[in-house]
Amino acid sequence: MNNWLNAKVIAAIPIFIAVNLAALSIWFFNISSQSMPLILGIIAGGLVDLDNRLTGRLKNIFYTLIAFAVSTFIVQINIGKPIQYIALMTVLTFIFTMIGAVGQRYSTIAFGSLVVALYTTLTYNPNTEGAWFINPTMILLGTLLYSSITLIVHLFFPNRPVQENVAKAFCALGEYLDAKSMFFDPDELEEIEKKHLNFALKNANVVNAFNLARTALFYRIRGQHRHPRTQKMVRYYFSAQEIHERANSTHFDYHQIAEKLKNTDLIFRIQRLIELQAQACQEVAQSLRHNKPYHYNQRIEKALSGTLQSFELYRHEHLDNENVIVDIQGLLDNLQNINLQLNQLEQESNTGEALAQIHTTQVTGLKNMFSTIVGHFTFESQLFRHAVRLSIVVFLCCTIVDFFQFNLGYWILLTAIFVCQPNYSATKARLRQRIIGTILGVLVGSLLPYLNPTLELKLGLIVLTCTLFFFFRSNNYSFSTFFITLQVLLSFDVMGFSTEAALLPRLLDTLLGAAIAWFAVSYLWPDWKYLQLDKVSRLAIQSDAQYLLHIIGQLQFGKTDDLKYRIARRNAHEYNASLSTIISNMNSEPMKYQAHLQEGFDLLKINYSLLSYISALGSYRYKMRHLQQTKSFLSGFYPTAKKIIYTLENIERLSPEIFAKLYENIELSLKDIFQTEIQISESKAFILPFQQLNLIMQLLPQIYDLFQKYRKN
Repeated sequence: MNNWLNAKVIAAIPIFIAVNLAALSIWFFNISSQSMPLILGIIAGGLVDLDNRLTGRLKNIFYTLIAFAVSTFIVQINIGKPIQYIALMTVLTFIFTMIGAVGQRYSTIAFGSLVVALYTTLTYNPNTEGAWFINPTMILLGTLLYSSITLIVHLFFPNRPVQENVAKAFCALGEYLDAKSMFFDPDELEEIEKKHLNFALKNANVVNAFNLARTALFYRIRGQHRHPRTQKMVRYYFSAQEIHERANSTHFDYHQIAEKLKNTDLIFRIQRLIELQAQACQEVAQSLRHNKPYHYNQRIEKALSGTLQSFELYRHEHLDNENVIVDIQGLLDNLQNINLQLNQLEQESNTGEALAQIHTTQVTGLKNMFSTIVGHFTFESQLFRHAVRLSIVVFLCCTIVDFFQFNLGYWILLTAIFVCQPNYSATKARLRQRIIGTILGVLVGSLLPYLNPTLELKLGLIVLTCTLFFFFRSNNYSFSTFFITLQVLLSFDVMGFSTEAALLPRLLDTLLGAAIAWFAVSYLWPDWKYLQLDKVSRLAIQSDAQYLLHIIGQLQFGKTDDLKYRIARRNAHEYNASLSTIISNMNSEPMKYQAHLQEGFDLLKINYSLLSYISALGSYRYKMRHLQQTKSFLSGFYPTAKKIIYTLENIERLSPEIFAKLYENIELSLKDIFQTEIQISESKAFILPFQQLNLIMQLLPQIYDLFQKYRKN
């Protein structure tokens, strides 16, 4: 398959074909006056397009058409009745936003339904002859047309969206490994804090990419468990998870090890090996995007061989520094396993059981959906704050338009809806991009009258601008806004309205809508008034404790990558990613969050270190079944580990006296057991598990102190 036919191009094919067919219909049947609702219906269909298997897509289309029909007809009936219309739009905004609590499918369709309500308003013209239901019907026809084309395109490219999501996972994994390699740069041992923060943020990107891949696979494997392409993508996904756990493992303090190795070639070899593995992950992503098999690069194997030889030389020269030797050995074991995963990626394996282990949270049944939504009815919920805030924005915009009788004034509402995001940082970025795109669109659109284009050329430009709007929608909002602004101006021209008369209102309405959205996120329950750093960090530590509990059980009874273990691992990484996202948002607005920013950085670093130490134990599970565990190890290691788990789970509630006793007990137990075990020559393999528990134990006072600060505040 040609390299240019990537996932972005394939995603733009349905809109290109659908708008072409719509343009031909407008030209052939001479229905220029109905062109805008038809085109906007296609765009609305594209906004709610969700990847799924064929039967899943059919269900999505059915739900979408029902929701769109209710939205467009109920709004059409109330247009021209100011009080009813304002009340209706306000209530619809709140309901549609809160439906997002149920899940991605419902959230996407609900937002699309709100957009359809706006499109119905924008295309309403009291002076146009024809039945009242023409515009809603054209919008629904446009959505049906787009949806039908997506089904056909899906039959030609059924697996490309899944491959793209798995490719994104490997791409994020490659960037994550690159960030890890920076810890082994002997010439840049300073700024370790920045490296840790960057590493944690890259980890959040990996977790987000994994979530998208897992969700895509979850919807695909239902009903088609034996599909070979699906099995291959599941195998890739699980390999990516294994690589992530290995890369996430930390056996030591990076800065200390780098200091000890900085005058050897070993540190350069380790860095180069990790960089090559990062490059390999990017190559896997490219192979998936170009629909080609991945070929393992033997350079990685040579780099691993050279690193192991360099390590053996270092081991013989530093026999007196056994702790460092054990630390490096643990790291190299993980790097060897990453090589193994990459090398075996294209090998067929039995993934029948693995298919059943793809899990994602779903809310089913009307009762459960209702209780889930009601559970968010508190200002502690970001979704509820956003729903109330957005409803107020809609009420204000509708009132302004009606009171001042603005011509085309509902562009104010459209801008505010698209710009107003759940948090301040996202809204600020979207606001800036929307204004830039609109200004550029208006400037270029002002040249259209001088070109005096024919109807055919106008329709052709509408096809082009709609396609480019969707092509840039997910990765460049400014370009996307630029093309949709041109599309709107062209549509007005096709319908017989003056393009010059629409230019200034489009620009002014965008500026006013953006200003209202900015005011709303800045002063109506702003993020910094509901900072949930303590709540998210508490959940992160508790999920780490659960992850550790599952690992300890598997160290004792044998390694299994069962569903419960995968869920525990995913939860730990997701809460760590949530913490990273909060810190990232805070860091983008340092003046507003300055009271909490430093402790946020401290929490992120400590939690990430804790998760890394736990992951190192997780990566050690496969070795334990090959080792004969002594009675002293069994009677000492596991009870001590469970005391650590108990401390992590209850760390916020422990009094200083109880915490001090627990910590002292854990410390003494680890020292006694370690000294006993280290004297038994055949038990040296157990040094790493003890070392990891010791590293986890050393974090406990820091975690406790931070939670005590929160209690005082």
